[in-house]
Amino acid sequence: LLGGYDPHPSVPLGLGQGAPRGVPVYRSTPYVFKDTAHAARLFGLEELGNIYSRLMNPTNNILETRYALLEGGHPLSALSVASGTNAIHYAIINLASSGDNIVSAGAL
Repeated sequence: LLGGYDPHPSVPLGLGQGAPRGVPVYRSTPYVFKDTAHAARLFGLEELGNIYSRLMNPTNNILETRYALLEGGHPLSALSVASGTNAIHYAIINLASSGDNIVSAGAL
């Protein structure tokens, strides 16, 4: 269960030396860019990185990676969403094709 997070012991944090073994919770909304060119590459999806928490978040990334590894999948093959309704939506749009009929109960 340690996939997706690699603590860097060379980074001094707190009183001791090294990073915590537990995954830190990133509560940041915006992230720092090296320069405007770096920001342009991120927003242009030419480079992977954190832009805004609703799009990508380091804590969510670790969760997704760990779920994927537990299921034996590729580290980038999982997706975490905010609610069960979102999960149902993503499941349906990935299974259904254009023109398909979806039969369901009044409450899923």
